[in-house]
This record gives sequence, structure tokens and C-alpha cells, in this order.
Amino acid sequence: MPTNKLKSEIISAAIEGYETQKSRIDAQIAELRAMLSGSSAASNAAGAAPPQKRKISAAARRRMAKAQRARWARIKAGAKTAAAPQGPAKKRPRISAEGLKRIIAANKKRWALKRAEAGKAEAAAKKS
Repeated sequence: MPTNKLKSEIISAAIEGYETQKSRIDAQIAELRAMLSGSSAASNAAGAAPPQKRKISAAARRRMAKAQRARWARIKAGAKTAAAPQGPAKKRPRISAEGLKRIIAANKKRWALKRAEAGKAEAAAKKS
């Protein structure tokens, strides 16, 4: 019984494929005939037809949905095992008070030099 259903699905899919090929070939023939006659109206009419939408059977949609659910289940299962902690977490190193004071002093020195340079440039601009 399942083989008959499978055969009918394959046959219906083949028919749809051939029909789309036929419509594409018909459009190309109409375009070539328009080129022979020299009229552009016929080619515009043939090109204006919207392409046919592909139809997916209900069985195919069910198979796709089942496969997608299986993919998500694998992803979620992998995320749970990867998210589990691997022992105690390492403490993040903190900067010492002395190191912090050195950074603050260096920043103050840098900004003082920058302000001095800006002042010199401003004074030179006023002289000019």
C-alpha cells in the first residue's frame, strides 16, 4: 500500500515539473515568434504572466515539519549539555588599588598634555 502512495506522489510531482517546463518553453517560443514578426507587444504580453507557484503536497509539508522539529531537538539537546558548568567558575582578576592609582595618574598626565597642546594651538591661532 505505501508503495502505491509513493508512486502516485512521484508521478504527480513529475507531472507538475513537466507542466512548468512546458509553460517556460511556451513562453520562449512566443518570444522567438515575436522576434520573427518584429512586434514587441507579443513579447510583453508573454512576459507579463506571473510565474506559477510551486505546490507542495501535505505529506511533503508534514515530512519537512518533522525534520525541522528533529533539527531543533538536536540543537536544544546540545545546548543543554554545553551550558552545564564544567567545574567551579574562575574568578575574574581584579585590578589592585595601586594599579588603579597609576592608571588615574597616567590619564591625568595625558589630558594635561592634550589641554596644553590645545592651548598652544589656540594661542597661535589668535596671533595669526
